[in-house]
Amino acid sequence: MNGLRLMRKILKSNFFCCIFALFFLASCKTHNTSILENGDLLFVPAAESGLSGAINNVTQTKKKTSYDHIGIVKKETHQIYVLHAAPKGGSQKQKLGLFLKEQIKSGQTIDVYRLKSEFRSAIPASLSKAETLVGKPYNFNYILDDNSYYCSDFVERAFRDFKIFNLDPMTFIDPKTGKTNAFWEKFYQDRNLKVPEGEPGCNPNGLAASDKLEKVGRLQ
Repeated sequence: MNGLRLMRKILKSNFFCCIFALFFLASCKTHNTSILENGDLLFVPAAESGLSGAINNVTQTKKKTSYDHIGIVKKETHQIYVLHAAPKGGSQKQKLGLFLKEQIKSGQTIDVYRLKSEFRSAIPASLSKAETLVGKPYNFNYILDDNSYYCSDFVERAFRDFKIFNLDPMTFIDPKTGKTNAFWEKFYQDRNLKVPEGEPGCNPNGLAASDKLEKVGRLQ
């Protein structure tokens, strides 16, 4: 009798352990990170309003992408990292899981781009260059500065020696009105700065339009 009771307790305990495990697995969102390769670029979709929407409003390209952030994948033996520059933390080397947790909003996916085969030899040196930029503060003015970086600026600099991306004249003109976007006008006015119309710069949509990249998938 005692043996039967003990067996029932064990079965009951195992049953609840299985239920808990299934619940835990169901509640954890997983991403198909197996597609990632060293040097891949992660492009984060833009929101429709605020700073994100304002960036997207004035940086559209013929490819009609809609991104407001970008990072570089660095795979190491037991961990995957993302090298990027963000308002929170500045230029950093962040574990992929934390990057995804912070960057993916409800219902979003992150697009994965990869250098075309003829340019992939640039990856090792570019990753090394990116690591030397880690620790620098974030560039909140979005005007090129050798002592602070914004996201696309960080990536462009990492690959600069191989001319993967271009610096182009920035514009803050709203394509719908033909005038300076109201968000950016106030943004620079609050900082006592002139809108840097025409000054060199880069942005995630411009980088995504590079003919040296190809889109290979998405994390969802």
